[in-house]
Amino acid sequence: PRYRPDWASLDARPLPAWFDQAKVGVFVHWGVFSVPAWGSEWFWWHWQGEHRADYERFMRLRYPPGATYTDFAPHFTAHDFQPREWAQLFQKAGARYVVLTTKHHEGFTNWGSPVSWNWNSLDTGPHQDLVGKLGEALRESNIRYGLYHSLLEWFNPLYLADKESGFKTQDFVLKKTMPELYDLVLKYKPDLIWSDGDWEAPESYWNSTSFLAWLYNDSPVKDTVVVNDRWCNNCSCHHGGYYNCADKYKPGTLPTHKWEMCSSIDKLSWGYRSNMNVAELMDEASIIKELVQTVSFGGNYLLNVGPTKEGVIVPIFQERLLALGRWLDTNGEAIYESKPWRVQTDNSTDMVWYTSKGPAVYAIFLIWPLDSVLELSAPTPSPATQVTMLGFAGTLKWQKSPSEGLLITLPYLPPPPLPVPPQAGWTVKLEGVK
Repeated sequence: PRYRPDWASLDARPLPAWFDQAKVGVFVHWGVFSVPAWGSEWFWWHWQGEHRADYERFMRLRYPPGATYTDFAPHFTAHDFQPREWAQLFQKAGARYVVLTTKHHEGFTNWGSPVSWNWNSLDTGPHQDLVGKLGEALRESNIRYGLYHSLLEWFNPLYLADKESGFKTQDFVLKKTMPELYDLVLKYKPDLIWSDGDWEAPESYWNSTSFLAWLYNDSPVKDTVVVNDRWCNNCSCHHGGYYNCADKYKPGTLPTHKWEMCSSIDKLSWGYRSNMNVAELMDEASIIKELVQTVSFGGNYLLNVGPTKEGVIVPIFQERLLALGRWLDTNGEAIYESKPWRVQTDNSTDMVWYTSKGPAVYAIFLIWPLDSVLELSAPTPSPATQVTMLGFAGTLKWQKSPSEGLLITLPYLPPPPLPVPPQAGWTVKLEGVK
């Protein structure tokens, strides 16, 4: 059946299965905002949209009078961009998909957009097709490719004129937004489109439903492509493909609709900041905790890094991604292709989280119990119950706990040589429980 350009029809499209199975992705915020590398990727807006004093002071101290945002573009060089090295890093991090900003709200496109004259990565800055090069490298590594694209552009004169008209005119959409979306799909055949910049205008302005109907009916990726929910000012959490709802969204209960949590290693920004310090970054344990909570609630986890203007993913970000990958090497069986279980967490503690796969139930515990006995109150054991621990050979002893559930005797782990930080979570696999 063909999809109609209305939400009732589009929302009924089944989500391609690969997305729910993937669970783990890496988000990459990269653009002209990587040049000032200060504050956040909203640099231009905070500086010239809001005239924030701290941004004006930054410009005064570091750049000549009269400097404009467009002056940054030639310094967005990507001189050290090694797409294959990125792809290998993301693979080692355990990512099954990667989402790159093709265009943020600043309007600069990371490919040679035919409708973004001189404000794109072929005409200025890198003089490279960044979207295409990363795509090739990811496909070689068998990683799915997602394209982030902002519908709006803060300072585009066409957009500002449409906004002035109360979004009764659509010059910007017809001459800029839609040509770029069609171009991205036809040129790069993405597995995912991560839409953003939707919040100021209604669907009648953006023409999102017409684009999505074409995407699902006639595009080269109609059977495999996945989209999120940011397509108009009241779409989030209601319409589209899977739901993002809001940045860093955490549901308190199990959602009925497939969703994704996007989070950033740098807690204060999505783009690279040259002045970040280690206290402002997520550590390994908090990344693992977010991942486990998200997957146990049926979500996907999209973890962001911001490369430098030269195209370097700085070592501290690499270190965090590699730590996530090492954890997934051992515990990935409880994450990839898993489904939520009948309960998500044990006795309202946020230190034990459940996932399931077929008849197997996985209990992921984030703190090692002091007496090395793990108490689980949610599962009901049977005489056939068998308990193992991922990454550890052999079965574990267990007994019924006096209340209900089971007490599991964990293996003896020799203490790590100090001062190594404690590991960030372990998984027991339960077979034959209800």
